[in-house]
Amino acid sequence: MFTGRLADRFGHRKILIPAAIAFSLLAGASGLATGVGSLILIRALMGFAEGAYAPSSITATLDASSPERHGQNVGIQQTALPLFGLGIAPILVTQLLKVMPWHWIFAMVSLPGLVICFFTWKLLRDIPPGVAALHTETHDCASHKSHDVLRYRNVPLNVVGMLCWLTCLIVLSALLPNYLIDFLHLSLQQMGFVLSAIGAGGTLGSLTMPALSDRIGRKPVMVLCVLGAFVSLYLLSRTGPNPALLFAFLMATIFFVFSMIMLTRRTDQRRGRAGDIDDDGVRSGERHRRDFWRRIAPAVAGFVAKHFGIQYIMQLGMGALAIGLIVAVSLKETAPARLKTVATPAALSR
Repeated sequence: MFTGRLADRFGHRKILIPAAIAFSLLAGASGLATGVGSLILIRALMGFAEGAYAPSSITATLDASSPERHGQNVGIQQTALPLFGLGIAPILVTQLLKVMPWHWIFAMVSLPGLVICFFTWKLLRDIPPGVAALHTETHDCASHKSHDVLRYRNVPLNVVGMLCWLTCLIVLSALLPNYLIDFLHLSLQQMGFVLSAIGAGGTLGSLTMPALSDRIGRKPVMVLCVLGAFVSLYLLSRTGPNPALLFAFLMATIFFVFSMIMLTRRTDQRRGRAGDIDDDGVRSGERHRRDFWRRIAPAVAGFVAKHFGIQYIMQLGMGALAIGLIVAVSLKETAPARLKTVATPAALSR
């Protein structure tokens, strides 16, 4: 909530680099935790550092990209989450557990982060607001009030949209292991195989659909992704204990869901002068809502599973996607490839 605004005022470097260093060191310190209380404290501080890094990193990527490649480049940057966090890391860590204590694994995962911090310090430069404004559709570098961002129609729409996409992602990530083992009675190994589809689908979705949106428009791609996610999730809910089919439908669902998350992060971007409306202000607010919903959505899904049956978590996701479809068809197109004239702030607010 606060560091996005600080990045507006002092520049990305002063936020990104300390946040990344803190996150990396705290990840290593997790191995030194002596109990649940100290582990919770360390993880909470890690979350603060992650929240400081995320909005500024997306904005820095946009500042370095032409409007015609915003979707593609943000998708590439955000691919790191499903590729490394959901794909490579679980496999690597479980293999390392065979040869070293878990405490040392936490220390090892600090090293890549510190290396990235060094290269960020060497390469990243703060772009003046006037130059950064040229990388957006509005080219708006005027002074604004913070609440003025809400007059851009895509911003409040994408707040609702992000909650819909996260309902699917978080509910599936949190409760699908129990669904596969307790309801479909898969083995632990089969469950692990099916869940690996989350990393594969997220990586492919982040790389492909945002890049496609730069060419044919963000709104049609968003609508296509909502429909694709709904159909895939419905097929997943109707599939029995068949690991191959479950993998395919889960990968398709996450492919479209991650695509929508990347597109949502892209379609509500506006740039204003430092300290006023800008990408970080929007992004920090969206990040706050996203982190809040990451804690609420599993609780809602847990209530549904306990009182109605764990199989109905799929219906919860499909209901969220139905609302998301309304959001998608209501969006204002912002892709330069689909705009014949340079958009003005007044036009984009309609």
